[in-house]
Amino acid sequence: MKDKLFEGLQKMGKTFMLPIALLPVAGLLLGIGSSFTGDSFVGLYDLEWLLGEGTVLYGILTVLKDCGTIVFDNLPLLFAVGVALGMAKAAKEVAALSAVVAYLMMYASLTSSITNFGSIETLQQTPGLIGSVLGFEATMNTGVFGGIIIGLVVAALHNRYYKIELPDALSFFSGTRFIPIVSAFAAVIVGMILAFVWPYAGAAIAWLGSVVADLGYIGTFLYGFIYRALIPLGLHHVFYLPFWQTALGGTAEINGTIVEGAQNIIFSQLANGQAVDPEAAKFFSGMFPFMIFGFPAAAFAMYQTAKPERKKDVKGLMMSSSLTSIFTGITEPLEFSFLFASPFLYFGVHCVLAAFSFVIMHFLSVGVGLTFSGGLLDFVLYGILPGQGITNWIPVVIVGIVYALVYYFVFRFFITKFDLKTPGREDEVTESKMYTKADYQAKKAGKNATNEPIQDEMSHDIIEGLGGKENLIDVDNCATRLRVTIKDGKLVDQAQLKSTGAAGVVVKGNNAQVIYGPKVSNIKSNIDEYLANTSSTSSASPAKSANPADEMSISIIEGLGGEENLIDVDNCATRLRVTVKDGQLVDQAKLKSTGAAGVLVKGNNAQVIYGPKVSNIKSNIEEYRNGKN
Repeated sequence: MKDKLFEGLQKMGKTFMLPIALLPVAGLLLGIGSSFTGDSFVGLYDLEWLLGEGTVLYGILTVLKDCGTIVFDNLPLLFAVGVALGMAKAAKEVAALSAVVAYLMMYASLTSSITNFGSIETLQQTPGLIGSVLGFEATMNTGVFGGIIIGLVVAALHNRYYKIELPDALSFFSGTRFIPIVSAFAAVIVGMILAFVWPYAGAAIAWLGSVVADLGYIGTFLYGFIYRALIPLGLHHVFYLPFWQTALGGTAEINGTIVEGAQNIIFSQLANGQAVDPEAAKFFSGMFPFMIFGFPAAAFAMYQTAKPERKKDVKGLMMSSSLTSIFTGITEPLEFSFLFASPFLYFGVHCVLAAFSFVIMHFLSVGVGLTFSGGLLDFVLYGILPGQGITNWIPVVIVGIVYALVYYFVFRFFITKFDLKTPGREDEVTESKMYTKADYQAKKAGKNATNEPIQDEMSHDIIEGLGGKENLIDVDNCATRLRVTIKDGKLVDQAQLKSTGAAGVVVKGNNAQVIYGPKVSNIKSNIDEYLANTSSTSSASPAKSANPADEMSISIIEGLGGEENLIDVDNCATRLRVTVKDGQLVDQAKLKSTGAAGVLVKGNNAQVIYGPKVSNIKSNIEEYRNGKN
């Protein structure tokens, strides 16, 4: 049970890498655009002539900001698609589409339930709870958590029902067409549940905020911890917004005007040349030491503790994410990279260290504020440039250097002490030389020359190393490795796989992992193409199977001229649409013997009419061609 849970969490974790890979670039665009177009920055330094609304530079920076914003605003949707896509066993494109449909339906249900069964006025009394998501007004932001929920629901339904057989009257909706439908209905239920559950979560967090405000340094610690801990749930806005924009964050009289909210107080004081009140700045200044100094050091610790054969690909992720954290204060790329792999490292280590950073800055009376996040851009604009006498920014650098050392050694200690599965440490692997494509070509040069492309030769050798096509059940990949489900793990030839350039091979029961590094996605695509366009090396024609679905798939493939004659197999509502190398090899009589109502062949295109059940037939053919039973 424990092994299955761990395997499931690890599989889910690797599905996050697709959206996570986009975050560093989006973060840089958002951070740069937001920092230099903010009203506070433009007004503070009298730059209306250069960066004011309507100027060319303002327009360019706004484009960058909007492009970065769209990614973060829709990050939950990207996670929903990534989880459904990664967890689906087959017909992954259907799972991805279903996740989009389900996510939209969830929000339609959530928003409508609030309107019809809730009180929007009551919900709006909780600051930050009600907002706009994906064009839905007056709704609640469920954050990445909501996206993951929908992704898991869709994946579970997809894997259970993507080959479902419905009665003849409903047969058009059988197979993969059933998945978006059932996912949509499930999403309606999820949305209705969230409409009643999520407000309680938001109200509880708002109550925590009111408690934190009156607890001095203890309150500052709780503020920092809760703020970072709520990031994955998307409820951090509910928590921090009252401190930033309402009297909960303080009030001050500035030039005869009463100003409410910590952020408003800070920028009003800066605009009037007054020293920033540390009591207002305590909600912001604690971000700078761990975002600029601490987190990059933690990334370096994760890089150094990665397995030797994994360091090359981990380096790219850690470096890009660190630069994003340093310059813009956007830490999600780093946080999400280890959050689900090691929740302890996130909540038990990072959140605690971040909370102490807020306390230390509060104790040292630092007055650096921000508009966006605690990156170098905001630190320079609202800390260094106003002057030491206004913001007392120097302690940030001193504490930041210390924090870099603390984050590095604490992360390194906990990672090695408890063998935490941070990026690059997911499994034990055997160290081996990483072969390049040139190495592989040189190796092949010693054998008999063939007309096959090098990627086909490599795919062939990998399949043979995995025990042959007949031994394969499922071939997938994560960021750096092939993840293969096989019938018999004893048939895996590790030496053969390493000769293709694998850095290591891990075999556990019916699961094999073959580590190739960042190029693994191309290797997996080559294997897919090879499996789809070549016959098994053990036979010139498909071997007979006891599985009726496989037997029918074999007959259809033979009727289409054999495996080697197939280029692409797809389907529409009622017919298989097949691209073949030679249309003259299509045996119409054999295809009709499989139940086809008709066969049309024009050039290299063949259409085989099976009626509404064609989607299941296509799924069976797809599974058979990939070595499934």
